[in-house]
Amino acid sequence: MTNSNPVSSNAYEYLDNVGPEEQARLEAVRRYRLVDQPVEDAYDRIAFVAGAIFDTPIATVSLVEQDRVWLAACQGLTGVREVGKEPGLCASVIAQDDVYVINNAATDPRTLEHPLVRGDLGLRFYAAAPIRTHDGYRLGTVNVIDNRPREATPRQLQALEHLASMVSDELELRLMVIRSAAAEQRMRETVS
Repeated sequence: MTNSNPVSSNAYEYLDNVGPEEQARLEAVRRYRLVDQPVEDAYDRIAFVAGAIFDTPIATVSLVEQDRVWLAACQGLTGVREVGKEPGLCASVIAQDDVYVINNAATDPRTLEHPLVRGDLGLRFYAAAPIRTHDGYRLGTVNVIDNRPREATPRQLQALEHLASMVSDELELRLMVIRSAAAEQRMRETVS
C-alpha cells in the first residue's frame, strides 16, 4: 500500500533554510567538534564554578546548534545532554554580546512559554554569558539556572563573562589540537 500523504520534500525546510550569517556561525560551532561528544573536564569545571559563584542548583556550558542546544557540560541535571532551541534562553543569548538575565521567568515575556519554565524544571532565574570565538562568532553560553526568582550582582555577572571567555580559550586550544592532528595525518599520508 502506498502512502497517500507522503512527506513533501520541503517538510524539514527550516533545517536547511538558514541565512549566510547563521550558516557561518553553525560552521564555527562544528569546527570545534564538541557537539555529541562526552563531557570534558575543562567544561565541567567551568559549569561547576559558575554554579558555585551564583549558588544555583544548575549550571551549564552550552552550544547552540541548528535545531537544539547541546550541553557540553551540565551541573545539576543528570542525564541531560541537549534541550530544545526555543527562544527565550540560550538561543536568544547568542543574538547579543551582553550578559542575559531573567530574574523571574514566570513573569518575563521573553520566557513565559518556554518549556523549561512551564515544565517540571520550573526555571525561574537564568543568567547567561555568550561564548564568543576569537573571530567573533557566538557559539553558546555559560549559564546558571535556579527554580526560584533572584537577582544577580554585577560581580557575579562579570564572573560569568570571564567563564565564557575561558570556554572560548579552551575551544581555541581544542581547535589547535584538531588542526595539529589533521596536519600530522596529512604528513603521514604523504610519506606513505
